[in-house]
Amino acid sequence: MTLVVSFILNRSNFERHFYFLSLNRLIKLKYYLTKQNKTKQKKNNIMNKFEEKVAKYSRFMEDKGLNFDSDLLKAVTKGLGPSIYKVDAETVSGSEAKELATVRNNFLIKKLGLEDSPALDASMAEVLEAIGKSERKKYRAVVYYMLMEKFSKQDVYNS
Repeated sequence: MTLVVSFILNRSNFERHFYFLSLNRLIKLKYYLTKQNKTKQKKNNIMNKFEEKVAKYSRFMEDKGLNFDSDLLKAVTKGLGPSIYKVDAETVSGSEAKELATVRNNFLIKKLGLEDSPALDASMAEVLEAIGKSERKKYRAVVYYMLMEKFSKQDVYNS
């Protein structure tokens, strides 16, 4: 670098200006290429937040010994939108009646198109029992997936 600068200083003003511009462009180009290479490495090595959440839910279901289709779990998780990134909205409270009413109304009735009946409450109780009453983190994506499987409504997410 010092050799190039000393060479430039021995030139006329016009030539000096031209060399400095070229040197500046080379430095910017090197910075840009280094930055691009780091970005490619990040994309290849690190999962994005959504993929991390899907992996987390998959591990949870494997730990509980529940069978699942990973593509369908991914579709259900995607259907939940940004709520999976909020700590409170990510989980379902099995003891709160308001929370269970939200699951019944917003998911079972509106999303899956089921009729309101006592069978919905019984099914929710079965799913929560399968996950475990003592489990503090009943992930919403897992609960919704299991309810969708229970009512055989996979076509809602396969389209």
